[in-house]
Amino acid sequence: MGEEFEGDLSESVFWGVDLQRAAFRDVNLSGTTMKNVWLVDVQIDGLVDRLVINGVDVTEYVHEHDPWQPLRGMLRPTDPEGLRATWHELGRVWDETLAGATTAELREQSVDGEWSLIQTLRHLVFAIDKWFTVPLAGGTFSPIGLPNSGSVDFPWPGVDVTLSPSFEEVIATRADRWAQLGTYLGGIRVADFDRQIDVMENGTVPLIECLYTVFEEEFEHRRYALRDLAKLGV
Repeated sequence: MGEEFEGDLSESVFWGVDLQRAAFRDVNLSGTTMKNVWLVDVQIDGLVDRLVINGVDVTEYVHEHDPWQPLRGMLRPTDPEGLRATWHELGRVWDETLAGATTAELREQSVDGEWSLIQTLRHLVFAIDKWFTVPLAGGTFSPIGLPNSGSVDFPWPGVDVTLSPSFEEVIATRADRWAQLGTYLGGIRVADFDRQIDVMENGTVPLIECLYTVFEEEFEHRRYALRDLAKLGV
């Protein structure tokens, strides 16, 4: 089994390295240069902005054929207006998704061992608490939040993974958090973006990265939810 690498590897140089069958998850490859590489049977899923392959800028082609645009391209805005627009659009598309989950089976059934819809929403409660409610709004963790498997053993204050909240309770809690985030974004300034924030488990990060993480969590987990709901016939 291959080794695992975590942390800051920016400006590293990989020379004569065999990366066959390597997996990259939650990585930042901005500014990366690859020369004399073999890209054979490679799959890339993520935010693409100015991708040049063999001297050909393929960015627009990718965007035109990406079914998740334009929302995917809105996940890392650079000004307060963009943040508010992304918050609004994520809320809108999630409302559409939840409107189709009308039965307990659709809300509670796991597909291929993945989280059910209600578990996904509980995780989003946790994610917004970790990256916004606690470090930025000065609030507390909701007990119904559900950490990801790699973080479940961390001593999150107030979180109880053994709870079985109703769908209505989860929806209400998440709506409350989302509304708080909207209010916060109403007063944010560009000058706030680089302020250093302490995030439990992750250490100190710029404030803007906290907001980007919330947006990315909402975007990616909606994709997973739509995938599973489609398999359930929605």
